[in-house]
Amino acid sequence: MSEHDEKSGVSESAYGAWHRRVLEGRPGLFAVLTAVAISIGGLAEIVPMFTATDMGVGEDMTITPYTPLELAGRDLYVREGCYLCHSQMVRPMRAEVLRYGEWSRAWEYRYDRPFLLGSRRLGPDLHRIGGKYPDAWHYEHMRDPRSTSPGSIMPAYPWMLDRTVDPRIVTKSLEALRRVGHPYADVTEENVRGSMQAQGTTIVESLRSAGIDSQWDTEIVAMIAYLQRLGSDGKAMLSGAPGEQEEE
Repeated sequence: MSEHDEKSGVSESAYGAWHRRVLEGRPGLFAVLTAVAISIGGLAEIVPMFTATDMGVGEDMTITPYTPLELAGRDLYVREGCYLCHSQMVRPMRAEVLRYGEWSRAWEYRYDRPFLLGSRRLGPDLHRIGGKYPDAWHYEHMRDPRSTSPGSIMPAYPWMLDRTVDPRIVTKSLEALRRVGHPYADVTEENVRGSMQAQGTTIVESLRSAGIDSQWDTEIVAMIAYLQRLGSDGKAMLSGAPGEQEEE
């Protein structure tokens, strides 16, 4: 062992003894210093949120809550665990902006309870999927993912083509969201059913033009409504923003 290594070893040994004697041997002091270190780190994360002028919060941005049919589709999205493979957060990275479109802003999630940001990204990000494909594409993709995306590992969801959505359950979801501040008014089962039927009928007509027969109250129609909504408000608000990237 060289003289430098010997000195280094002695120094490290001495430091270890000091650390055990002064810090580890005094649990009260060690706990206080640990709390201080964590507090400093926490402040470094939190303070910029209240002091920065451009954090993408956008309180003045126009974001509308989900329609009853879109909310039903979102509940189905959660039920089927779609968030486990798909994220809903385009990060401000060149590769993602070029592929998906403008990066996601905080204000776009104003009416998302719970957030479905995702993390695994086994499939493509869906935050800008709204309007990218026609309704028939989403129908076929849910029926057989390989028919629209060869090589996809996504499972098929054929039961959604026949199962129906109960407006009574959607009404309860709307009532719950209204209690936490979502601007829903006149939440009655009759109004919810009427809204769902009106929007669902539009999607059914779109599917029929592609040779697909469906009904306005099927789960697949609700899922299509939700997917076609994703990112639409954000894209509309950011369409004139400088530096926006076009989706590929």
